[in-house]
Amino acid sequence: MEPTTPHSIRRVVCARPSVKAERGENRRGLANSGLTPYASSVVTELHLLGFGLGFGLLSACASSAAPVSAPASNAPPATAPQASAQPAATEPSASDAIRSALAAEDRSPDDKALDAGRHPAEILGFFGIAPAAKVAELGAGGGYTTELVARVVGPHGAVYGQNSKFVLERFAEKPWSSRLAKPVMAKVVRLDREFDDPFPPEVKDLDAVIFVLVYHDTVWWKVDRAKMNRAVYTALKPGGVYGIVDHSAKAGAGVADVETLHRIEESVVVSEVESAGFRLAERATFLKNESDGRDWNASPRVAAEKRGTSDRFVLRFVKR
Repeated sequence: MEPTTPHSIRRVVCARPSVKAERGENRRGLANSGLTPYASSVVTELHLLGFGLGFGLLSACASSAAPVSAPASNAPPATAPQASAQPAATEPSASDAIRSALAAEDRSPDDKALDAGRHPAEILGFFGIAPAAKVAELGAGGGYTTELVARVVGPHGAVYGQNSKFVLERFAEKPWSSRLAKPVMAKVVRLDREFDDPFPPEVKDLDAVIFVLVYHDTVWWKVDRAKMNRAVYTALKPGGVYGIVDHSAKAGAGVADVETLHRIEESVVVSEVESAGFRLAERATFLKNESDGRDWNASPRVAAEKRGTSDRFVLRFVKR
């Protein structure tokens, strides 16, 4: 933000009347007026009232005058006030911002092709992503969702994208770095950190942390998920949202299919996240697919034509 440049200032001189002189003149004038004592007292009060109003106005004038030069002092010069970081009054609604983000002409064809199966408008709306929000994504990968978040929160928001060393080395470094070079990603902060320690201390008071189709992977990557979820809890503001989307495993499967089918049982995620102190606020059903047998590999690298059709759960947790 550029500091403001001081404008030229001129001294405003306001004359202040003498209280004693004013009262003395009033008394002498009334004494020679021939008025009765009662009438004189009334006139005196009116004179004093007028004097008080004038004196108040002159005092205000004097207090508002700016000095021509700063007083001699050894104190360091004051810094210019920073521009407000508050969102402008013309911020679009969340729904309008999401629609605009999806319709942006500079989105890549590959990203747009994923929209039908990923349902990003519903996901971002359900998790409360809005202009000026502070949002982090765990397991950002190549940044498909992170870019949409950056478009929605706009210039008054903040976005953090986390990837672990394993994710970057395995598949994300090139697409992630390429995406971060886009102008729309200029304010996105890249976090190359492990999942169980995803945020530096200065990342705090977040409005939302989202985790899209990656939670199951943290199981076979041997992440300390209890520590990870506590770190998310700490980074969020009170009432902040922890939003998780993942491929659903069959009832009773637990974590048995996390590597072979890239699925996890919903109840496992709920239990682990609630153990960190979160409250499950709501489940969404827009990614449910009852026709999915949940017996095939949902990984995007092998799902082929089935990609985007798996039965998925969408959970919105809230920091208590």
